[in-house]
Amino acid sequence: MHNFQFVKPTTVADAVAALEHDGAQALSGGQTLIPTMKQRLAAPEVLVSLTGIDAMKGVCKGDGGLHIGAATPHAVVAREAAAYYPALAHLAGHIGDPAVRSRGTIGGSLANNDPSACYPSAVLASDAVVVTNKRQIAADDYFQGLFSTALQLGEIITEIRFPIPERAAYVKFDQPASRFALVGVFVAKFAGGVRVAVTGAGEEGVFRWKEAEAALSAGFHMAAIEDLAPPKQRMIGDLHGTPEYRAQMVKVMTKRAVGAA
Repeated sequence: MHNFQFVKPTTVADAVAALEHDGAQALSGGQTLIPTMKQRLAAPEVLVSLTGIDAMKGVCKGDGGLHIGAATPHAVVAREAAAYYPALAHLAGHIGDPAVRSRGTIGGSLANNDPSACYPSAVLASDAVVVTNKRQIAADDYFQGLFSTALQLGEIITEIRFPIPERAAYVKFDQPASRFALVGVFVAKFAGGVRVAVTGAGEEGVFRWKEAEAALSAGFHMAAIEDLAPPKQRMIGDLHGTPEYRAQMVKVMTKRAVGAA
């Protein structure tokens, strides 16, 4: 690991100012960035920690749904969101292991946008809004491919606002060592229809399975997607499974999520 300067601001404004320096990078829970630095795949000159900004922490009921500060650890989301959004709390409570859940944050996960991360599926299926120091970004506009988001240079996620659906569930088939999703599906039923988001399977990262959404909006039961097949040409193929295998698992996990919801 290279030498670096560590800065821990206490306000969003100070964090934004610190990130204006060349070679500066935001640090949230560090569950991705620190291992990357240890492998010398990243060498920021300045780490700007967001964990000292109290305004970016916490879970509360707000206008239009559930508001979660971007610096809130997974374990806190699992505990404090349970009364409002059980499916989201369940997702947070099954990320990694206890050590990861105590340090990793929802904002860090979304900023990194790992194609196998769990939170992106919840944000996309919930039609959530990602709030930054500059603007509000709709979920459909936020995710832009593998490890790619709509965030601009110096832009910090400060909060995520989740509409609360009538029913929802998240089911994943995880890699037993990392607990990342080999295939994960979040299903959310709203008065206006159903949204289905898939993580861990898509070549372009998290995506919505819109054919399933249409079928489930017409009838919210497992049999509604019995004759559907996710497009295998969009699926990842690697040592864990072929595109055909992942396509089948997307269907299986979606049916299980509908049943759980």
